[in-house]
Amino acid sequence: MKSIDIAYRTLFAELVQRSLDASFQTDFSTAGNFVRVPVKGRDYWYFEETRPKTTRRYVGPADDPEIAKRVAAFREIKSDLKSRRKLVSTLVREAGLMEPEKFTGDIVEALGKAGFFRLRGVLVGTVAFQTYAGYLGVRLPGVALQTGDADFAQFHSVSVEVGDSLPPIMNVLRDIDPSFREIPHRTDANRTTQFENASRYKVEFLTPNRGSDDYADHASAMPSLGGASAQPLRFLDFLIREPVRTVLLHRSGVPVLVPSPERYAVHKLIVASLRQANANGAAKREKDVLQASLLVEAMATARRQDDLAVVFSEAWNRGASWRDAIQRGLRLLDPDRQDTVETIVRRALSDIGEELDGFTDATRRAD
Repeated sequence: MKSIDIAYRTLFAELVQRSLDASFQTDFSTAGNFVRVPVKGRDYWYFEETRPKTTRRYVGPADDPEIAKRVAAFREIKSDLKSRRKLVSTLVREAGLMEPEKFTGDIVEALGKAGFFRLRGVLVGTVAFQTYAGYLGVRLPGVALQTGDADFAQFHSVSVEVGDSLPPIMNVLRDIDPSFREIPHRTDANRTTQFENASRYKVEFLTPNRGSDDYADHASAMPSLGGASAQPLRFLDFLIREPVRTVLLHRSGVPVLVPSPERYAVHKLIVASLRQANANGAAKREKDVLQASLLVEAMATARRQDDLAVVFSEAWNRGASWRDAIQRGLRLLDPDRQDTVETIVRRALSDIGEELDGFTDATRRAD
């Protein structure tokens, strides 16, 4: 796997920073002020405006260094739209980084402007995968980047505690395509976790299921999602814990929160082993393991093996069901890819002095 030239990696990092700056300028008027508010023993930033009446909007944790930096420099932020468009064009045309399909980019941008990422929502799925080439500074093959939907996730606890909400989701989506409609949840007809347009493009909201399996088939009410609910999923808490900031190469750059690439890779091995045995499940399973293996190789190319080893170890040590899912996911890879992935992981674990009981023997193919 090839690295991207250092000049383009520098441009990408600059675009991430400038896109985040611009998002703050768009979201917050200079007539207001940032205030620190203690909530359950932890400080958070809120943006306060006093006219026409006093209102507060949630911004994020006070200990997030990127948010703290933007708060400190708030009055110095200036929009640089045209220049950022040129940066995006350079990264796509010259560096060979992947841009999303235009409609997908418009969806993510609209939800971002509506406040989804400000409210600690996380872009997941293949659209998130599309951001990793720039983030890691490597070239990823386009075959693993195609999608026909967009998935968004948020912790239920965050949705309840932020004290803020997106505007009505249907309004946001219909501003892009008036044909969007709600799809009633299969067991909770009065709640909606999926939205679909006339071309059958889907937008779905997800949340971790950290309780009983009794909740797995019920939509979870999400106060901050503008009337949308979310589908609870196992293993999602692992995926969206400690997300990273990056940018989607759409228009002038869309600042997003995505899962860390090491968590994405391990999570894809897990979910691949859980796919249904029908044609659709098989296709998704093939994409899952391909993306997982590509990210493992990319982490090695980017010299991020230590991060991969720490997260792999965390997942492995969560219990027997997790180990079994990881093992089955690895065995879904073709022999050469499995050998490559396992070699990288074993070396990474060795580098941090970590030994995982049963990992090497359990994942070896029978001769």
